Order: sequence, then structure tokens, then C-alpha cells
Amino acid sequence: MTFTFSDEQLALRAAVRRFLDETSAISAARGLLESEQSRDPTVWSQMAGQLGLQGLAIPESYGGAGCGPVELGLVMEEMGRVLLVAPYFSTIVLAGQTLTTFDDDTANATWLPRIADGSLTATLALAEESGSWELDSVEATAQTDGAGYALSGVKMFVPDGDSADLLLVVARVCGELGLFAVDGSARGVQRRRLEALDLTRPLARIEFAAAPAERILPRSGSATTALRHALDLAIVGLAAEQVGGAQRCLDMAVDYAKVRVQFGRPIGSFQAIKHKCADMLLKVEFARSAAYYAGSALADEEVDADIAAALAGAYCSDAYSSVAKANIQVHGGIGFTWEHDSHLYLKRAKSSELLFGTPADERERIADLVGI
Repeated sequence: MTFTFSDEQLALRAAVRRFLDETSAISAARGLLESEQSRDPTVWSQMAGQLGLQGLAIPESYGGAGCGPVELGLVMEEMGRVLLVAPYFSTIVLAGQTLTTFDDDTANATWLPRIADGSLTATLALAEESGSWELDSVEATAQTDGAGYALSGVKMFVPDGDSADLLLVVARVCGELGLFAVDGSARGVQRRRLEALDLTRPLARIEFAAAPAERILPRSGSATTALRHALDLAIVGLAAEQVGGAQRCLDMAVDYAKVRVQFGRPIGSFQAIKHKCADMLLKVEFARSAAYYAGSALADEEVDADIAAALAGAYCSDAYSSVAKANIQVHGGIGFTWEHDSHLYLKRAKSSELLFGTPADERERIADLVGI
């Protein structure tokens, strides 16, 4: 197939890149890490007010731009390039797309406008003690409690779960999977940030003890079907972010190979370094193709969209980790130091690789989907 971006999509990418270069360079990320903040409030507000990024994938009827996975992927790619420290992935890619997938009128009217204008942060809590994002592994339960529900259980590795205003929690009710909205500050909710490898994306453990919750119902089909589609959208969004990070690692390695001199010549002139950079380039381009196709397939509701999402999740995870490791190898000793940025990309790569399950898990899913 031939895939090209429209002028509007290219303009979106250019605008996001300029904005992030001006406001969210890697030095800014380091400053947020040292202060343990989940975002820069000024930058977060500008993202909503100047660029409308929080409302990008939210329907126009709820204050958004009504764009789809392709445009969201372009934004995520640029954010991955600078390791943006902000709850954009958790709020927009996870929670926002889950709400739009369920398409519950009441829930959408309550939360989507506030997500779109940047006044509300949110996340999706699915994985539990096992760390698995498989829907069959959910053990948290919700029981009717007057007009609402009381939710109990433990959720692990929740992106930005320690600071999100709204928690979308996957739990079982009467044996069936359901989605529930819980206020992050409600009684019966205990949140704790985990010590994670990737400092740029906080993960949390959340314990619910009969916490008050509201059930969100899918407009059509089952909650399981809606959640599976929402996860596919999130996997493809993460894949696009991984492409951006991998491209930045490649750029760092090539730039360094041009200026680092050994034995009287730039190390980029040595065959071993040439081969390593060429291998990095191939992995980045293959990952980009996988992510772009998956986003397009989801946008067009292709019959193989779920397969494309799983393939992008598997390949982009492997590619990012491999390229991030190679970048450190090209830099040599300096690449292992805290002061150099390369380790931050490697940590993001490894964390993202395992966030929704391992690449092997995604390949197993592909085998199931194609009937092998």
C-alpha cells in the first residue's frame, strides 16, 4: 500500500514538534524528575489552550477535534522523541479513548469536555498483582451499593495512577467484566507511586476498599469487546511513541559517530559502527511502517486492525529496546553515565516493552487471531 500524510497532518506534526522543542526539551524532563512532578502545569495548559492536543481524539460534540488514531499517532511520535513528562498517554491514549470507545452518553458528557480542555487528568486501571493486561486476569470486583457500586481490589502498574483525577477501573460485576469510574480522591482509595525503571512515566499501585464507583456501559456490544478495542488503540498509540523514541536514539548515535574521533578519524567511518547504525535505521523504519499501518487500519476499521495492532505492539517494542541499547554502545562509556540522556531512552524503551505484555505475548495473540 502507499501511505502518505495530508497537508493538515504534516502541519500538525510540525506544530507539535516546534512546541515540544520550545517547552519540553529533555532538560525540562530532568527538572520534573528531580522534583517528582507528573507534569509542568504551564506546559499542560498551553498544550490544551494553544494546540488543543488534549482534545485531539475527542469527538467535536464534547469539545474535541474529532481526529483519529493516525493524528494521535503523529502526536505520540513527537512526544516520544522528547520523552515528554506529562499524563498525556494515560489521560488521552488510555482513558480518553476508552471513554470514546464505550460511548456512554452520560459518562462522555461528564468527563470528555474536561479532558479536552485540560482541566481533568485520567487513567485506566486494569493490571493487577500478576502484572498482566489480559482481560481474563481481572479479579477486582464491584457490588451494587444503593444507586451506585462499591469497588474492591488492587490495581498495579497504573500509568500516572498516583496523580490522576479520574480512575477508570476494570472490575467484575456478577461475573462479567465492567468499566467503572472512580474519583481519585474518593474514600476507600489508597494510591502509592511505585519505584519504576522508567522515571519519566510514573506507575502506581492503587487499592480499592469498597470505593464508590459509577458504572460505564458500552453503547453496543459487551464491555469485553469495547475494552479490547480500547487496548488496541492504546497499543498503537504506544507504538507510535516508541517510534519517536527510537528515531531520537538513532539520531543521537549518528550525530555522535560523526564527531567522536578515535585513532585520528571519526568513529562513524569504521565499518562496525556503520553496520550498527544501518541496522538501527532498518529497525526504526520497519517499526514506523508497522505503527503507521496499524493506526490507519484502526482509523479505517479494517478487518485485520486487531492483528495490525498486535504486530505493531510486538515489533515496535523490540525495535525501540534494540535501538536504545545500540545507541548506548555507539556512545561507549559516556552512554552509561547519568548525565547523558541515552539511559533515559533505554529505560523508557524497556518499560514500554512490558507495559501491555511482552512482545512474545503479542505474537501469541497474533497466532490466535490468524488461527495458527
